[in-house]
Amino acid sequence: MRTTRGSLIILGVLLTLVLILKIYVIGPRTFSSVTQPLFNNSIPKYHFYLVAPNSVDPFWREVYRGASEAASLYNLALEFSAPRFNNSEEEIKYLDMAITARVDGIITHVSYATDFTRLIDKAYSRGIPVITIDNDAKESKRKAFVGANSFVLGEQAGRLMVQATAGKANIAIIVSNDGQKDVIYQNLKLNGFLNALREHPDMKIVDIYTSKLGILSAEEITQSILNHHPPIDAIYCMDSVDTLGVAQAIVDFNRVGDIKIVGYGDTPEILRYIERGIIYGTVMNDPYKMGYESIKALLEIKEKDNTSTFIDTGVKIITKENVNRYREEQKGS
Repeated sequence: MRTTRGSLIILGVLLTLVLILKIYVIGPRTFSSVTQPLFNNSIPKYHFYLVAPNSVDPFWREVYRGASEAASLYNLALEFSAPRFNNSEEEIKYLDMAITARVDGIITHVSYATDFTRLIDKAYSRGIPVITIDNDAKESKRKAFVGANSFVLGEQAGRLMVQATAGKANIAIIVSNDGQKDVIYQNLKLNGFLNALREHPDMKIVDIYTSKLGILSAEEITQSILNHHPPIDAIYCMDSVDTLGVAQAIVDFNRVGDIKIVGYGDTPEILRYIERGIIYGTVMNDPYKMGYESIKALLEIKEKDNTSTFIDTGVKIITKENVNRYREEQKGS
């Protein structure tokens, strides 16, 4: 009788270990989209989950790369889910599923088309720490925000514009009305840009345009800018889609050299435009560092019950002078 009971206990332990391995190594089958658990040979210490706004943007692939390398280093399981294209409802779904699965920690982009605060607070109530990246949810019970200082991003773009125009220009600004972006975040970038121009009286803001979603909207705005009186000779774009759309329009209308463009982002197309001198330069967050530092912050919360509430990942500046070096660094990292 004693031998039978001992065998049952051993069998129960083995079944439990198999179940744990299924959860951490294979991951819940309900997570569709782009999902790839990462683990070493031993059972992971924690199971973290990363939610992004889309799976095709190189920026978010780089965020995932940083997070996955940190997870591998610290022996953590990491799952990544994102809709193929921006879809706040899909983001909400993945966030809710991660909470239901009771993962050990969540890193999430915050879309402002939908209220993420309720779900972040729901995770908090269940003992699941949440870190926001790129966009913040200050009113929620998130543990930390990882990203760049938005004011500094704008300020660096302003300095780049002064450099591009030798301190004299009529400038148009294009602001995206994408609901995925925080209005406060965009206002801080705008204020930072304006602050950088204060000591340059010949740098004048002629007009501010609001773009709709998609490259075509930026192209239409650029056409209006080219017909503007007084003429505009510089454009500041606050996101990568508008930056690409404006550059394409400048090429299409054969106005390369007439308009200086300062934008945002490091997609391959944007880097090619910088190399060819069509875009003067861009500023951006450091996506790899954002992903890496998010994992480290979650681990600090789990192990020490403490982390910084704001982790600044700094600002990257890309111009023709450093674009090739930047590409090499991306390949080697």
